[in-house]
Amino acid sequence: MSLAKILTAFVITLSSLIAAEKFYEADVVVYGDASGGVAAAIQAARMGKSVILVSQYGHLGGLTSSGLGFSDIGNPAILGGISREFYHRLYMHYQDDAAWTFEERGKFKNIGQGKVKALDSKTELASTFEPKVAEALFNTMAKEAGVKIITGRIDLEKGMEKSGKRITALRLESDLTVKGKMFIDASYEGDLLPSAGVSFTVGREANAQYDEYGNGITGALRQNQLPNGIDPYVKKGDPTSGLLPGVNPDMGGEVGDADDKLQAFCYRMVMTNIPENRVPIAKPAAYKEADFELLFRTIEAGQKGGFFKTSPIPNHKTDSNNTGGISCDWIGGNYGKDWNWATLNHTQREALAAKHRDWQLGLIWTLQNHPRVPETIRKDTAPWGLAKDEFTDNGNWPYNLYVREARRMVSDFVMTENHCKRTIPVEDPVGMGAYTLDSHNTQRFVHNGTVKNEGDIQTHLKDKPYGISYRCIVPKIDECENLLVPWALSASHIAFGSIRMEPVFMILSQSAGTAACMAIDSGSSVQDVPYADLRARLIKDDQRLGYSY
Repeated sequence: MSLAKILTAFVITLSSLIAAEKFYEADVVVYGDASGGVAAAIQAARMGKSVILVSQYGHLGGLTSSGLGFSDIGNPAILGGISREFYHRLYMHYQDDAAWTFEERGKFKNIGQGKVKALDSKTELASTFEPKVAEALFNTMAKEAGVKIITGRIDLEKGMEKSGKRITALRLESDLTVKGKMFIDASYEGDLLPSAGVSFTVGREANAQYDEYGNGITGALRQNQLPNGIDPYVKKGDPTSGLLPGVNPDMGGEVGDADDKLQAFCYRMVMTNIPENRVPIAKPAAYKEADFELLFRTIEAGQKGGFFKTSPIPNHKTDSNNTGGISCDWIGGNYGKDWNWATLNHTQREALAAKHRDWQLGLIWTLQNHPRVPETIRKDTAPWGLAKDEFTDNGNWPYNLYVREARRMVSDFVMTENHCKRTIPVEDPVGMGAYTLDSHNTQRFVHNGTVKNEGDIQTHLKDKPYGISYRCIVPKIDECENLLVPWALSASHIAFGSIRMEPVFMILSQSAGTAACMAIDSGSSVQDVPYADLRARLIKDDQRLGYSY
């Protein structure tokens, strides 16, 4: 063969290899590596379908493996199928003495959320756990099921190929194309919705829209509130000096009105006070003392502690979440006049996530070191640092920002607080929720001449868990026929505040994976999957579909 022919053959072969690298295909494509994405992918694979899971972060589990180790289950009766398997396998991990590297098992404070124990010997479930253990288990379960994982992020401008009302492929930033028959959007942002032409909303609906009580603007409620008497101006008593950073002049409407604000985000920090596993908190490079003026004034107003949670997880570590009026939540930091977290591109989100990180690290550093902080507070917070054995490839900082809410799909069925309170029945449940109607604060504003927080709702649900409708995880049929959305689902802001919890995300995602497979088998749209058949399969796979009304 001549040199020219050899070179030509080589070029053709190389071109084929390059093309192959730009193209993947599977029966079911799951976008999003959070806990729900993993559950959906596992379920579809166990049902015999080829599955591709697109991982945006290169780490499986989302918040469940990014610091949220003090789980918001509400009621363990809702757990079945893959979710119960996951929490059971975590429980079994901690039955091994070898799992306790920095703590004796018998001395662990066995407390969890509400009545749910951290390590419950009756249910054999773990509701608290270390992030690295959760991630390892997600990896194991995905591998056991035969899930193919690729790393990448959707191209937010040209991220989808669609034929009629069906998605045919996703395009990633790397120009990789992922083709499939069924697609599941398991991202916290609902990033597939715009490209798919699916209706969605952002922010809080007015209470009147769905006949709700806790949806719209709340006013200055007591929960997670600032002390009284905090001056809102840069120079105390001088309105001409301008407002402190992050403080709005008013609520932006009346109580009960709609707005487009988002509840605050934070990172769930994993901290420890064990010296041999502790990384000291360094002053962030972008630190500005002015950003913490409100903290200083809060302390001057009488707050002496409780600036971050130290909820215990095994091996003397914490799930450190927001608490109180000023804490880990960067209130108002996830939206602006004409933008919000959901509308940003990936690079902009990374930059904003870094600012959230700097707020929290700056908060801890200030409490531990700043001379305007009383010595008693500095001494109380000084023992805490980041856990050295967590997130070891990310500076011991969690991979995922806690995106509590972004886009929410608007389908033919919208879950509201009336469904969560069981005053309106759900006739086609594909999972259950049980947690409090929970919204974090959305803004700080001037109220009677002082700074107050607005947006926090903590409404405990009584009696039994509630059902979550299949119709709220599928789009309107005239918009898209082969997409399921188990997290950014069709729910009002306040109903979503309960549904959004990680265990429920896993539950609904397993159901989404099941429905996707059934739609493939019958050649139907996801909207046309017979509920009776879907329910039978879910029950067969140990999903808990609830109490009768």
